[in-house]
Amino acid sequence: MIDESDYKEPSCLLCGGKDFYYPDKDGAKGRIPVKRIIEKADEFYSKNDLIGAERHLTYWQTESLALNDTNGELSVVDELLGLYRKTGNKEKALSTVDKALFLVERLNLGETVSGATIFLNAATTLKAFGETPRALPLYEKTLAVYSENLDKNDERFAGFYNNYALALTDAREYEKAENCYLKAIEIMKTKASGKPDCAISYVNLATLYEREEKTELITDCLFTAFNLLSDENNEKNGYFAYVLEKCAPEFLRHGYKKIYDDMIKESKEIYERS
Repeated sequence: MIDESDYKEPSCLLCGGKDFYYPDKDGAKGRIPVKRIIEKADEFYSKNDLIGAERHLTYWQTESLALNDTNGELSVVDELLGLYRKTGNKEKALSTVDKALFLVERLNLGETVSGATIFLNAATTLKAFGETPRALPLYEKTLAVYSENLDKNDERFAGFYNNYALALTDAREYEKAENCYLKAIEIMKTKASGKPDCAISYVNLATLYEREEKTELITDCLFTAFNLLSDENNEKNGYFAYVLEKCAPEFLRHGYKKIYDDMIKESKEIYERS
């Protein structure tokens, strides 16, 4: 586990640094406006402006440190995990994982739903950059806390199952991965806005079946996803554009170029309108 002294410099080299590295949790000089910060970050994402999002979030991370607002810092760090997955910046992503895990421990949040959600975000980041063995124990911690505190049909479980399944696929635990995708679909198909998330699960299932050489199931999964994404009731927002962008390459890989082209075109149009 990274220590805070690994990435901070003490304000006074003569004082030993203890008060700097381990400040009183309730000794914040002020609080950063977390809700507004996240809303503004979402505005950047809706325009696919990742440079702007990073500039915005790192500014507020600096502010949280200046205010000794540890809770605020953790919220921003959690947002940065998702950002660095989007930008593909491995060095910053892995450093931010270490910061997030340190702060969860520092604030004694490991047994809470909010702490488990950060474990999930950290695990997903590790998996995205090829660190699946490090990710799996964090997924298991998340599952334990979620199972203790959330209803089995909570949407957060669906997000968990989708991401855990990707890591299980990397670990060649294919049956467990398939079960996770199916659980995610069962949850999200009951939600009014759940079709895009179901589509992601079906596209991931197609990839899983390809690994297992169950070729007869691949096309069904892809076109189930296509039909879900084609539903006229889907809200055409930044998240939907992101889902199209994520799903489109799998259709191209399997020879459906027109579907790929249409998805990418629609995704760009949504971002431009935002």
